[in-house]
Amino acid sequence: MVSEKGRKNLPPYVSYKTFHNFLERLEQHIPSRIDRSFWGEFLSGSTGIQLMSALRFMNLIDANNKPAERLKSLVVSKGDSRTQLLRKVTNESFDFACDGTLDLGSATYAQLREVFQSNFRIADDVSRKCVKFFIAVAKESGITLSPFITKGIRSMHTANTAKTALKKAGIRTVQNTIIPQTRDEMPNTNSYLHLLLSKFPNFDPDWSDEIKLKWFHDFDELLKMRNNQS
Repeated sequence: MVSEKGRKNLPPYVSYKTFHNFLERLEQHIPSRIDRSFWGEFLSGSTGIQLMSALRFMNLIDANNKPAERLKSLVVSKGDSRTQLLRKVTNESFDFACDGTLDLGSATYAQLREVFQSNFRIADDVSRKCVKFFIAVAKESGITLSPFITKGIRSMHTANTAKTALKKAGIRTVQNTIIPQTRDEMPNTNSYLHLLLSKFPNFDPDWSDEIKLKWFHDFDELLKMRNNQS
């Protein structure tokens, strides 16, 4: 989408759940203008600004933040009618991805990311959010996406969840510790801890993020036990 001044607007990078919930809220009543005095009651400032940007990109509000007819139609429509209307909005708004140049039915996740990055100058973390929003709206509007795209977004979600979990788990105590690859590299300790360490599995980089997280947690606990007895 290109703005009135000829500058490309940034694709939506707000959470799709926020966008979806917003449409449901409008079912109660659509204001004559969508501004901060309306959405500020249920959205934070940053989230509200991201939502407004998404609405403009998808031509659901005009330059004065007044609801477009297509937004009103989208809110009141149900079932297949809403799916078809949402598909029309998605195809028009994300024409750079839906014009057929990229075969969404066979493309990989990386190819889809490249389309976004080649059309917009955005940082990696923002482009990831933009692609995530597009995948969600495409799925809800019935646009066919390849399994490589849907698996790709799940893999990214798993990786990011694991990173967040590692931070929350307080693995900072071993962040500067070299990860031992064999038992021989395990730190020396008393006989009891040595017995535990002898049963401890070797670290495998090919493990899933969930298993890696468990390994880091358990190894950290062993180090704490060693330090307490030293």
